Amino acid sequence: MAPPESDDTPTRPLDGIVIADFSRVLAGPYATMLLADMGAEVIKVESPGGDDTRSWVPPVREDGVSTYYAAINRNKRSIVLDFKNDDDLTVAQALAANADIVVENFKPGGLTRFGLDYDSVKDRNEAVIYCSISGFGTAEGASIPGYDLIVQAMSGLMSLTGDPDGPAYRAGISVFDVMAGLHSTIGILAALRHRAQTGEGQHIETSLLASAMSGLVNQTSAYVAGGVTPNRMGNAHPSLFPYEPLPTADNDLIIAAGNDAQFRKLVAVLGLPELADDDRFARNADRTAKREELRPLLVERLKTESATYWFDKLNEVGVPNGPINTIAQGVQYAEKLGLDPIVQVGPAGASAAGVRNPITFSTIPARYDLAPPALGEHNDEVRAWLAANTVASETNPS
Repeated sequence: MAPPESDDTPTRPLDGIVIADFSRVLAGPYATMLLADMGAEVIKVESPGGDDTRSWVPPVREDGVSTYYAAINRNKRSIVLDFKNDDDLTVAQALAANADIVVENFKPGGLTRFGLDYDSVKDRNEAVIYCSISGFGTAEGASIPGYDLIVQAMSGLMSLTGDPDGPAYRAGISVFDVMAGLHSTIGILAALRHRAQTGEGQHIETSLLASAMSGLVNQTSAYVAGGVTPNRMGNAHPSLFPYEPLPTADNDLIIAAGNDAQFRKLVAVLGLPELADDDRFARNADRTAKREELRPLLVERLKTESATYWFDKLNEVGVPNGPINTIAQGVQYAEKLGLDPIVQVGPAGASAAGVRNPITFSTIPARYDLAPPALGEHNDEVRAWLAANTVASETNPS
């Protein structure tokens, strides 16, 4: 199914790896897109209605495609299969039998009746790496719908987000879907390494709630290791100060003095060097405990100049700080820094803008060959590949 290679086509780490992608929405598709960027051949299996995110609009691209769907489905081929149709189910089972990796995020146990669960697929494909992504695991949480917003609420994240006296807020993105996608990618790559060493496939399980428990890092550790239940602090940090937005003459500026040396540089720039030697503020623990005494001293000086002025001055001495940008400003700043966040996805003359894979390899650049596919765009191509592959395996049995 891959396009013909030329002499200058780079070899990528996952070239030749076939992924049967039975996932939808965000966590699974994000994981398979990252793997596809690294060379894997991803076959996106969709119901006749298509991935839910195809209809999650607005916003849309100029051609009407959902930007949500486009964000996580490049470098894939789409085939439409209705598991209630015997022929389509046979194709789905053949695809799983011929894949190196299967990724799915159906309700736990939901694929068993179709013969597409791990045990059934393993019977036909012993070395398969099979990744299941759920919301709340496969035991008592198996029946709970796995939506990111629900996990943000039930994990405790929302209890940390917002003003102390205000309502709880969700994060601005589906943060645990993304984390679960990343954790799934790590697990799949580790399983590929294990299979290369031993020949063994395996079943990988991740869940949004397990990713949340890990991804909340210091906050979950506060409870698990310290017996402390964190609470909402607005933009303040429970263990650092200053580490939050502070007002200047015009706009707020994030200042993140993460250690004593950075604080010393900060107050020197502000013209308050004596604060670094003040016993109340000399150490981070002291500053954190006495933040209400220290904040007005810093704000009084910050308000004498603009956020841009302080941003430049603090950057000169290495004090972490930054303005609160819009998404547009964030992209523009990444461009200014030479990170080239925007790439063209698809063939020349028919490409669309997308966001660059965040990993930079020195010798194996990520690929952006295929635009996010139309629903069922590759039905004939995938079926022909499966037919040829099945004939080949029957002719040359292992």
